[in-house]
Amino acid sequence: MSSELFIDVSPSEIVIALIEDKHLVELTREKSGAKFAVGDIYLGKVKKIMPGLNAAFVDVGFEKDAFLHYLDMGPQFATLNKFVQNATSRKGKVNAMNKIHLDPDIDKNGKIVNLLKPGQIILVQVAKEPISTKGPRLTSELSIAGRNMVLVPFSDKISVSQKIRTVEERNRLKKLIQSIKPHNYGVIIRTASEGKMVAELDQELQRLVSKWESILPKLKRVSPPGLVLGELSRSTALLRDIYSPDFANINVNDFSVFEEVSDYIAGIAPEKKKTVKHYDKRLPMFEYFGIDKQIKSMFGKTVTFRNGAYLIIEHTEAFHVIDVNSGNRAKAGNNQETNALEVNLSACEEIARQLRLRDMGGIIVIDFIDMHEVENRHKVYLKMKEVMADDRTKHHILPLSKFCLMQITRQRVRPEEHVDTSEVCPLCRGTGKITPTILFIDEIENKIDYICSDLNHKRVVIKVHPFVEAFLKKGLISILRRWRWKYLKKIEVASDENISLLEAHFFDGNNEEIIF
Repeated sequence: MSSELFIDVSPSEIVIALIEDKHLVELTREKSGAKFAVGDIYLGKVKKIMPGLNAAFVDVGFEKDAFLHYLDMGPQFATLNKFVQNATSRKGKVNAMNKIHLDPDIDKNGKIVNLLKPGQIILVQVAKEPISTKGPRLTSELSIAGRNMVLVPFSDKISVSQKIRTVEERNRLKKLIQSIKPHNYGVIIRTASEGKMVAELDQELQRLVSKWESILPKLKRVSPPGLVLGELSRSTALLRDIYSPDFANINVNDFSVFEEVSDYIAGIAPEKKKTVKHYDKRLPMFEYFGIDKQIKSMFGKTVTFRNGAYLIIEHTEAFHVIDVNSGNRAKAGNNQETNALEVNLSACEEIARQLRLRDMGGIIVIDFIDMHEVENRHKVYLKMKEVMADDRTKHHILPLSKFCLMQITRQRVRPEEHVDTSEVCPLCRGTGKITPTILFIDEIENKIDYICSDLNHKRVVIKVHPFVEAFLKKGLISILRRWRWKYLKKIEVASDENISLLEAHFFDGNNEEIIF
C-alpha cells in the first residue's frame, strides 16, 4: 500500500490529508493557535466535587470546566499529588524523580472526596478535546508519547503492545527497556519498536525523560490554570503515530513546517528525509493533487461507492446512523441474497474509510441490506473487522442482528471532522433571484474598465464558462477584439468548466485574482 501525506498550511488553520492508494482516508484540521489538544498537560485548580458522579470539575483555562473522573486519576495519584504540592510551594527546589518515594496505589473503588477538595492544585492531561457543549476530559495518569514508546512518570511498570505477537520479541523488548529506563518511570512499548535496537530506543527514552523534566521548573512559575507542557503540533504528532517506510511522499506547502517535518523525519528515519517535499506551485496544493474534489465527494450526506450503490450518513446527538443502499445494483442479474451480500461487503470498505475520514466517534449503527442467511451476515461481520483492523482508534464491533443492523463503538477524543459541501449559488447568492442575464456582458466590461483605467493593469485574464467564452470570441470583430481596441490592453478570455454560466473571475499579469 502506497501512502502520501499532504500538509496544507494557511494563516487560519493547518489541514492534513492522508492518501492511501490514491484514496483520501484521513482529514485533520487544526486551527492556528488551538489549545486543549490531546496530550497537553495543565496545572489546574479543582472547582467543584461531584460525589454522585465520583468526579470533579477542574479549571484548566477553558471557558467550561474540564471533567475528571475518579477512574481517570491513575493508580499513582497519591504520589503525583504529593509531588505537585511540593513543587508548587514556594520553599525549596523540586525533588528529582529518582529521589521520590512512590506511595501505594490508590483504591480502585475509592471516593474522589477522599483525594480532592475545592481549590486544590492538580496536574492533569487532556484525554479528550472539547466537543460540542462539553469541556475537555482529563486524566491524572500522565504520559509522554514517543514513536516507539510512551513514558509514564511515577510508575515502575513496563507494558508491551499486544500487537507485537511473538513472545521472544516481547520478552526482548521488556528486558531491554528494563535495563535502560530510569528509576520511577514506567514505559509502554509501542508496536513501532518491534525489531529496534537498544541505541535507538535508549535515545528516544532519554529524549522523553528530558521532555518530562523540562516541566519541573515551570511548576513553580505557572499560576493555575496554566499550560506546562504542550503536545507536538498536529502534523508532527500525526507523523509520530502513523509514519511508516511505505510513505512515498510528504508534501508541505509552508517552508517553516516543511523544515520542522524534515527535521523530525531525519531524526526517526534519516534515509527517508528526501520524501519530504516543499510544494511551491501557484495552484493550491489540494486542488493540484485532486484532494479538494475527493473532500467534496466524501463529506456529503450521500456517499456513492461501487456500481451505483451508496451510503446515507446521518448524525444525531446520541449516535450516528449509516444506511446502505444498493442503487442501480438492484437491477443486476443475481438473486436478491447474492446481490445484497456483494453490496454489503463493498459497503464495509467505504464505511471503514468514512469512519476514519470523518473521525466519527461514539455509537455508530449501520443498516445493511437485508440478508436472510446467517452465513452471509457472518461474512459481512468478518469483512468489517478486517477492513477496520488498520483503524488506530479504539473500537468494538458487534455481529449483525437478524435485521441486519450492526453496532460499532469507536472512541471519540476530538470533535468529528465536518466539511460543508454545499455552496452558495454564485448567480443568486442565496436569494433565489438573479440579475438580468442581458446585463452580464456589460458587468464584465465595467470591471475591465475599472481594472485597466483605475488599477492600470496592462494584462487582464477573464475566466468564464465555455459558452460565454465562445460568445465573447464569436465573429470577425468579436466583443473581445473591441475591448482590446477600446482599452489598448492585453485582454484575454479563458474557459473554465467549473465556473457557472453567469460567473466571471479576473486575474492580473501575475495570475493573481483581482477581488472586487
